[in-house]
Amino acid sequence: MLLVLELLLEAAGIAIHANQTLSNTATRKFGLTMMCTLTGKPTQGGFAESMVVDQKFVVKIPDGMSPEQAAPLLCAGLTVYSPLKHFGLNKSGLRGGILGLGGVGHMGVKIAKAMGHHVTVISSSDKKREEALEHLGADEYLVSSDGEGVQKAADSLDYIIDTVPVVHPLEPCLSLLKLDGKLILMGVINAPLQFLTPMVMIGRKSITGSFIGSMKETEEMLEFCKEKGLTSKIEVIKMDYINTAFERLEKNDVRYRFVVDVAGSKLSP
Repeated sequence: MLLVLELLLEAAGIAIHANQTLSNTATRKFGLTMMCTLTGKPTQGGFAESMVVDQKFVVKIPDGMSPEQAAPLLCAGLTVYSPLKHFGLNKSGLRGGILGLGGVGHMGVKIAKAMGHHVTVISSSDKKREEALEHLGADEYLVSSDGEGVQKAADSLDYIIDTVPVVHPLEPCLSLLKLDGKLILMGVINAPLQFLTPMVMIGRKSITGSFIGSMKETEEMLEFCKEKGLTSKIEVIKMDYINTAFERLEKNDVRYRFVVDVAGSKLSP
């Protein structure tokens, strides 16, 4: 069995057996399963040569897309695609901001550009400017601590996708939004974030959030990425490199996703 998984997250591979009652896409009912209450019951992940998966949580990888590329799209790609579609931001001509240029952020740039958006990458320093503009295709780059630059760009963005997972000020982002603009939070932060309420009230701006996406959106996203030729920047590793990979993750030393090649690893004696 070919099984490739993105470190800690999704798995992609070839089905070797399916129940005779397996439904196809046309007859399946899709729901917002990512919004359900957690039971606390552990699940068996993809760190194995094979795994059993409920058909409700399986999607077909489009022809021509490799498992190595599909796996990270199931997380980073979907996390960005879902809110853009849900909030009606998947139409061309919009101006969007991507705050944070990591695994999710770099796919945010690619997907937003593929939707026809003018994309500004917002970061805390200047060190990712070349990566954002020359390699990922962003239109502009803005350092959040640059008061003059932020002021010049005020009221210019229809939305900002905030992928930063640590406490950070929201005021610079709110000042960048147009009338009815949306700040979409995606970073998991276990501490309060603060902002001045007039910055939301004046301009009728919204602060909202989004968590991954539905199975229906997953299938749509994969087809969208195939059609647009979008891929995630990955580093494929074997299982014997897993401890080093975790150490590098802690140091933020990966651009932008590790993918574990389980099939190519020797798991059995």
